[in-house]
Amino acid sequence: MALTTKQKQFLRAQAHHLKPVVLLGQHGLTEAVMAEIELALGIHELIKVRIPGQDRDDKKSMMLNIATVTGAELVQTVGHMAVFYRPHPDGARLILPKPEKPGNRKLK
Repeated sequence: MALTTKQKQFLRAQAHHLKPVVLLGQHGLTEAVMAEIELALGIHELIKVRIPGQDRDDKKSMMLNIATVTGAELVQTVGHMAVFYRPHPDGARLILPKPEKPGNRKLK
């Protein structure tokens, strides 16, 4: 599931007021943390995860690992925060903007 730019903008706006649901500790990305992320995505669809005190490359690889394992889309990263989105399997609760069709752009 690839999100369009408009859909990512919408999700970033929705996530702005959210507090992190999962905080990684000193042990990093463990099985228990991954299970908690899975549970949070199943309930909320859109979550923030805090990944503190890691090297930039380590954080990036952890974020990509979370997205790959959970099947979620990495919407945004800002500092130690990452926003993930995965629609609910029984039907998405967040209604995303429809993707634009090529050639249907409005000219200003």
